[in-house]
Amino acid sequence: MTVTVFLLLLVVFVFVFIYAGFMAHVADWGNPLINVIDGWIRIYCRYYHGFIYQPIPVSDSAPVLLASNHISVLDPVLLIAACRRPIRFMIAKEEYERTGLQWLFRAAGCIPVHRTGRVEVAFRATLNALNDNEVVGIFPEGGIHKKDKPPKKLKAGIVKLAKLAEVPIIPIQVDGMHYGTGLTTLLIPSHCLLINFAVMTCKTVSEKDCLTQLALFLQQSNKI
Repeated sequence: MTVTVFLLLLVVFVFVFIYAGFMAHVADWGNPLINVIDGWIRIYCRYYHGFIYQPIPVSDSAPVLLASNHISVLDPVLLIAACRRPIRFMIAKEEYERTGLQWLFRAAGCIPVHRTGRVEVAFRATLNALNDNEVVGIFPEGGIHKKDKPPKKLKAGIVKLAKLAEVPIIPIQVDGMHYGTGLTTLLIPSHCLLINFAVMTCKTVSEKDCLTQLALFLQQSNKI
């Protein structure tokens, strides 16, 4: 194979790859490159991980909080693949600043959170996003949770945000993937599941009761 033919095939492959991502994208992130990545994510989840899911029932324009359990690095990707709108995720600051990925997190509108101190900065940014009618994704367990460990106490911040912004919470449970914090989870094919529970409104109930109800949804063992 000559160099010219190789380069021509490479160009064709890149074009097809980009075109496939663009055609498969659903959410409009306001950025052509992120839209293409959105499409790649949906293809990857569906065909590589056999993703089975219920579409996340977001409206076309109203703000909402998505609350999910967190058992692998694949979880945010699954939520994106099941949602027709862009999701702004709250993520740990050290993850947000990970070499080679910071540009992607910034372009996707992720909100970095300091695990210790100054959480009010991320809190205000999230509140502003909700006031701008955006969809915000939060993992209230505060980190990846091993399935063989006792349930973690949920962070109360998500309920505080729901009450202040007067927005509903959609509880989401993911399952079926290999546990892990690295590339293993992304590379080993699995049979991912995602189920949505009834939309919660915390406005008329206490913060404690709302958090307790959310924990019941996220930490049960039901499957699709």
